[in-house]
Amino acid sequence: MLRLLAMPLALLALHQVDSSIRPLPAKLRSNLEHGQWHAGCPVPLSELRVVTVPYVDFEGEKRDGQIIVHRDVSGSVEKVFRKLYTLRFPIRHLQLSDMYGPPRAIPDDEDVTGSFWCRDSVPSPCVGGTASGRWSNHAYGHAIDINPIENPYVGCGQVFDPRMRPYVDRSRLKKGMVTPAVVRAFRSIGWGWGGDWSSGTKDYMHFSTNGH
Repeated sequence: MLRLLAMPLALLALHQVDSSIRPLPAKLRSNLEHGQWHAGCPVPLSELRVVTVPYVDFEGEKRDGQIIVHRDVSGSVEKVFRKLYTLRFPIRHLQLSDMYGPPRAIPDDEDVTGSFWCRDSVPSPCVGGTASGRWSNHAYGHAIDINPIENPYVGCGQVFDPRMRPYVDRSRLKKGMVTPAVVRAFRSIGWGWGGDWSSGTKDYMHFSTNGH
């Protein structure tokens, strides 16, 4: 949380928000071709964009982060992260290297906010397993997971990672947990939230263009 003496500077910073939307640079394309993308994926790399956005980290400091999404939602994603920044919503990790870098670059806590990953959707913890046989919205660059440790995928009271258990109870807000204001920000661009699923399974980290 920011100190009170820092508030005037923080307010000033809200008017100095930098962001950009760019095609994937060659080195990043190469990294993805050897990791999170392969032939047969539902979108070519040429349709993906790197969106650079400001965010507030868990120490309350302003940082610049990047996220890879489909080009048809890149403007909306830029807009929603501007809203999250204005809300001072804390995001733990939002760097490309956190998700797409070498293993040594991936944070030990794995609490990484990200979007594109060419993979199947993950079944509910009620079912178990790691793949459903259907493309995830992440495979299209049409979904974003935010602070996955603080916003777990829950089914039948179970989670995939024991570090997520303290956040299953959503009645008491903790740092990094998705708030109603965050949900409203995503709804303003037409995205749905996994925390609104009507079944007993909830994916509190997950926002997507179609709500699935």
